[in-house]
Parts: sequence; C-alpha cells; structure tokens
Amino acid sequence: MATDFGLSEGQFARLQPLLPTATRGGPRVADRRVISGIVHVLQSGCRWRAAPPVYGPPKTLYNRFVRWARKGVWERVFMALAAAHLRR
Repeated sequence: MATDFGLSEGQFARLQPLLPTATRGGPRVADRRVISGIVHVLQSGCRWRAAPPVYGPPKTLYNRFVRWARKGVWERVFMALAAAHLRR
C-alpha cells in the first residue's frame, strides 16, 4: 500500500531509531501514521478530534503526543534532527 502519511521513507527512517520500542498492551498504531497525524494537527491548528481519519483515532494521536512529551521523546527527536542539520 503506497499511502503517503506526510513523512517520506527516508524521513521516517531517520526518526525510527529515536522512538520508544517498549509497549504495553496490544500492538500500537503504526508510528509513521500517528506522527504524521500529530504533525497535521500541529501544523493546521485543528483540534485533535478534527484530524482526518486516515491518521488513526484522534485519542491515539493525542495520547501518543502527550505520553511521548512526558518521556522526552519529542525533545530527543528535535535535538537529534537539529544536530544532524548542523553537521551538514
């Protein structure tokens, strides 16, 4: 399936090693899909519940955003991407 979730394969490949791998419960919704949904909400300024269904359940988008923020995931991602940009 060639659905474009906003992140290219290369972009997601750079992010993937920075994402948490330990999960509890059942399998989680695909990271690429959820991250693209989070980016959509942040860029558009829409409410979580107004995110297009292609990104998954709005509650999943919100929960992943908040939980990863508490764990410092977003900060590590931004720092790693900034450092990679500066090395260019």
